[in-house]
Amino acid sequence: MTNIQGPAIFLAQFLGDNPPFNSLPAIAKWASGLGYKGIQLPSWATHIIDVKKAAESKTYADEIKGVVNAAGLEITELSSHIVGQLVAVHPAYDVLFDGFAPEEYRNNPKARTEWAVQHLKDCAKASQNLGLNAHGTFSGALLWHTVYPWPQRPAGLVETGFTELAKRWTPILNTFDEHGVDVCYEIHPGEDLHDGISYEMFLEKVNNHPRACLLYDPSHFVLQGLKYLDYIDFYHDRIRMFHVKDAEFNPTGKQGVYGGYQGWVERAGRFRSLGDGQVDFKSIFSKLAAYNYKGWAVLEWECAIKHPEDGAAEGAPFIKNHIIHVTEKAFDDFAGTGSDEKFNRSVLGLE
Repeated sequence: MTNIQGPAIFLAQFLGDNPPFNSLPAIAKWASGLGYKGIQLPSWATHIIDVKKAAESKTYADEIKGVVNAAGLEITELSSHIVGQLVAVHPAYDVLFDGFAPEEYRNNPKARTEWAVQHLKDCAKASQNLGLNAHGTFSGALLWHTVYPWPQRPAGLVETGFTELAKRWTPILNTFDEHGVDVCYEIHPGEDLHDGISYEMFLEKVNNHPRACLLYDPSHFVLQGLKYLDYIDFYHDRIRMFHVKDAEFNPTGKQGVYGGYQGWVERAGRFRSLGDGQVDFKSIFSKLAAYNYKGWAVLEWECAIKHPEDGAAEGAPFIKNHIIHVTEKAFDDFAGTGSDEKFNRSVLGLE
């Protein structure tokens, strides 16, 4: 078994225009001051990292690492979630998702997709230059509008959708493989990879690609009623990243999973700061340790109620206290009698 690394924090929800959230040196110092040991960088945040430049220049990548290391931190991974979303977008969502792309690619779905694919490939090389071995992202979605089908889905629609999704992602996965980096899909509502079954369908279409791995985030499973501890048993050999995020699901006689179009505070299912929700993190950390998870435990803050800075301050000790210092010996070693093959055979009555 291996000790999980952490605590770390995903910076996406904290970056802003005001200090200390407006520059990499300042936000790294802030995170370090809270007790974090690592930071996860959003690849689209060009004011803290230029991914294309990091892909093309090892010198620049080393400079970014140097800034983070100077604060006493490590870079855990790059994340390209909102760009990965653009690899596959159904036309019904074009207007909404255009905001995830630079202005020059908006109102041009083909160019937007090409830009997203190239950005992902740049993330692969940038990750290698930064010394990273995992990368977080979304799969995008061609089929999400049919997830609860009415009218019924035409025969073969799901097969066609996953075939196309795999066609788009296979060259990206191959590029990551060339650079020794795992692509970790966050299984998430709104994505075609939103539960275990849909991940397995995709995995089959990409011929069980060794780089098609998983980012484990239990909060999304709480909100859809999926057994998130069993999920670890099924997919532990593919889990390479871990977002530590809490959630709660309190259905009523008026609303359930779909939330009745309400805001996050009014929904039956909502994300919470660590310890304020329903996720059984003690069992999660125990399972991941037992399955020899070697990656980082990274706070992703998305609480509907608590202030983000309070959530960040509470998150570091919460994660630290849940990381298990794994044992190097069995608890009953004191009672061991020693043995060899001859002794073992005698115990079995074979001598």
